[in-house]
Amino acid sequence: MSRKLLAPFILMMVLIISACGSNNTASNPSPSPSASESTAPDAGNNGNSGTITYQSELGPVEVPANPQRIVALSSAPNLLSLGAKLVGVDEWTYGNPLFTEMLTDTAVVSDTNLEKILELEPDLILAGAQLNNISKLQEIAPTVVYTWGKNDYLTQQLEVGKLINKEKEAQAWIEDFTKRAEELGKKVKEKIGEDATVSVIEVGDNKTFYVFGNNFARGTELLYQAMGLNMPEKVKQDALESGLFTLSTEVLDQYAGDWIILSRNSKADVSFMELETWKNIPAVKNGHVIEIDTEASSYSDPTTLDNLFKIFEEGFLK
Repeated sequence: MSRKLLAPFILMMVLIISACGSNNTASNPSPSPSASESTAPDAGNNGNSGTITYQSELGPVEVPANPQRIVALSSAPNLLSLGAKLVGVDEWTYGNPLFTEMLTDTAVVSDTNLEKILELEPDLILAGAQLNNISKLQEIAPTVVYTWGKNDYLTQQLEVGKLINKEKEAQAWIEDFTKRAEELGKKVKEKIGEDATVSVIEVGDNKTFYVFGNNFARGTELLYQAMGLNMPEKVKQDALESGLFTLSTEVLDQYAGDWIILSRNSKADVSFMELETWKNIPAVKNGHVIEIDTEASSYSDPTTLDNLFKIFEEGFLK
């Protein structure tokens, strides 16, 4: 059956199946990119077929050895950092200013609009395990599922590299980034002190704030894991295990380190900066606040981390 005839047939089957479920967006900050279990292509594939077998969380999936039409509902920044061509991407990545130029010809898609994904004729789909229509996505194209938190940020990048036949490029970035971040961490400690603490705080809505642990994007992986900077004890207590903790303006000072990385978007209400509660925080008084753009910091892929690397290098060492 030709591809043109196959598409309407698949669409008819999709419509017969129960109506698509919806994937509600939480009001809390968006998590870092989804991560999968450690997986690797099966070396025993038939090279003439142009496919490899990737051990997905849902079992082995036969995928193109060099996919050309990828729909990424998950891990899109990881793919883009490796130069992959995406024909469909989630709305959060599409709205990220770091990837605007890479997505000029890319459609915004979701798992609740299967017709649109079908029209894009993908040869590979990446999806988060939390999505509702994975079985229907599998009917459209080979689908690889990732679950957020099962891998650290470096392993996730390597896994995506394996999936699209760019493992060497992914490994090269990991080695280079790890070395650069360790060196930057040493320089920063020499400048601010070995025992100095750093808090990553995000501006929410209605005078709500979030403080982050060491693996929830916003540069936390770079600061705490790669650079080895210190986290305040209060942050360790309430945010290290859970990933993030919600705060009110009144208790901000209890979670503020010697330095504050302040994550906010352009539409955030910053009237709190005029309050004495904020002005009296030692880090604020000392000018030890480094601001980052939330929309450009909510992932932990190479493009995002390299951008934050430059911001932190300038902010701490100025």
